[in-house]
Amino acid sequence: MKTILSAVAFAALALPAAAQMANPMVGGAEMPATNDIVTNAMNSADHTTLVAAVQAAGLVETLQGAGPFTVLAPTNEAFAALPAGTVEALLEPQNKDRLAQILTCHVIPAEAFSSDIVGMIQADGGTHAIQTVGGCTLQASARNGMVMLTDEQGRTATVTIADVDQSNGVIHVIDKVLLPAVSAQQ
Repeated sequence: MKTILSAVAFAALALPAAAQMANPMVGGAEMPATNDIVTNAMNSADHTTLVAAVQAAGLVETLQGAGPFTVLAPTNEAFAALPAGTVEALLEPQNKDRLAQILTCHVIPAEAFSSDIVGMIQADGGTHAIQTVGGCTLQASARNGMVMLTDEQGRTATVTIADVDQSNGVIHVIDKVLLPAVSAQQ
């Protein structure tokens, strides 16, 4: 019994030390877990396009809400890889609904750390369907130790930085913009 109590006491002492580990760096900025998703994204030099899009789509308050959310956060490079003029067109006020649809296809209405996602992939035999807030179905898989997400157009994004803990969820940085099915774009 004394051994069990000692182990419990040791584990309790270890928790504060683990909580004091350095916050991950994204886009040259520290990402404190005490900040919400939008606040941390605004500090990342790699996510200025995403932040501008979230603002243009009117999603700031939503993503600062209680959540929990899992945000698949495309980098500036991911947005730049879209066809020329796409980002500029999406940021125009008349395209607000389309922009919101695309952005919410990057939001999962739950907190899903990479270990959770990998567990679901394994439980489903190699691919797991994920429903997003925007109504998209993403296919999650794992390859070479990396989580991959395939959108409804067959485009595959890789999670390049996983498990950026937030006060209202978690961010996974991805290298492509995920898009809804072509028919949903009409």
